[in-house]
Amino acid sequence: MNVLVINCGSSSLKFQLINSDTEAVLAKGLCERIGIDGSLTYQPAGGEKVKSAKAMPTHTEAIQFVIDALTDAQTGVVKSLDEIGAVGHRVVHGGEKFASSVVITEEVKAAIEECNDLAPLHNPANLIGIDACEKLMPGTPQVAVFDTAFHQTMPEKAYMYGLPYRYYDEYKVRRYGFHGTSHSFVSKRAAEFLGVSYDATKTIVCHLGNGASVCAVLNGKSVDTSMGLTPLEGLVMGTRSGDIDPAIMEFIAKKEGLDIDGLMKVLNKESGVYGLSDGVSSDFRDLSAAAEAGQKPAQIALQVFAYKVAKYVGSYAAAMNGVDNIVFTAGIGENDGAIRKEVCSYLGFLGIEIDDTANAKRGEEVVISTPDSKVKVLVIPTNEELAIARETVALL
Repeated sequence: MNVLVINCGSSSLKFQLINSDTEAVLAKGLCERIGIDGSLTYQPAGGEKVKSAKAMPTHTEAIQFVIDALTDAQTGVVKSLDEIGAVGHRVVHGGEKFASSVVITEEVKAAIEECNDLAPLHNPANLIGIDACEKLMPGTPQVAVFDTAFHQTMPEKAYMYGLPYRYYDEYKVRRYGFHGTSHSFVSKRAAEFLGVSYDATKTIVCHLGNGASVCAVLNGKSVDTSMGLTPLEGLVMGTRSGDIDPAIMEFIAKKEGLDIDGLMKVLNKESGVYGLSDGVSSDFRDLSAAAEAGQKPAQIALQVFAYKVAKYVGSYAAAMNGVDNIVFTAGIGENDGAIRKEVCSYLGFLGIEIDDTANAKRGEEVVISTPDSKVKVLVIPTNEELAIARETVALL
């Protein structure tokens, strides 16, 4: 079966067409600036990447351009839509309503819409993508795969906040966690790679990218994760603050005359390593270059990032009463050996020793700990699109 994987943002749409039998990517691409001027980047397997300007007033036009590209007589990879058996959609927030992926129905769409308050930037865009695909591909099964679903196995002691209980009872204020598709895929792949039983191992996954989170996976189930009600909680990230004393924002608001929108802009867009580095960059390549050039704020940003990751790893080792494997993934986790080594420098108490030669590798599956390390440390590249395709096929 060929599965079209769709990831809709408010003004963008990423896609891949995956053959579920071979798990090969037949084509992939990106629609950008939807609602403004629009552009489509398209690349068939083994072919050149082509970017073209396209007028995309809405996501419906964007989906139509994707279909046109996939079925093009010269550069397409399928002859007609009949060769696409299903569409798998990334949906950011499923609240407590969805603990697993589901085939999309009108009832499911209504339930996703009820979660819009929890992810106002993402869920509405996800629904727009679903509606566009239903309009242009009638009769093709559609599946929703939720970022939050994997974490629905967390116990109450992990997901409840120290707030009045009525906020949970009335508004469902609790930790939900994100990057669940990645954490699930990577923890399973790590077990396969090591030849151990997934449901009898303790794994900590460090998904380190511009958005970053850590997850404790005990016997195949998420039991704690660093992101919370929203993706703002947890680690210091590219531009997000992560954990802070909430009273700081009242202090800053009074000093600078900020309203709630202004405060949220600071926390989401102006903080993280970007803010810590005094505006050098949110890109770790730029930060590393600045740090090597002696820029103190960039050095501090990198140190804080690694320290926070190590603190979460240590706390999750305690939460699971031990750890067998620590796995790094996503853009920074897969490619930045210096950050990996810095994180692990705090974890000597776990008996971890890093093999510098293995740790120098980038973007490939590899064990970076030494043979006598008491805890295995690995790099496993994530593949959320493949995970979505697998979930879609499993349901159908």
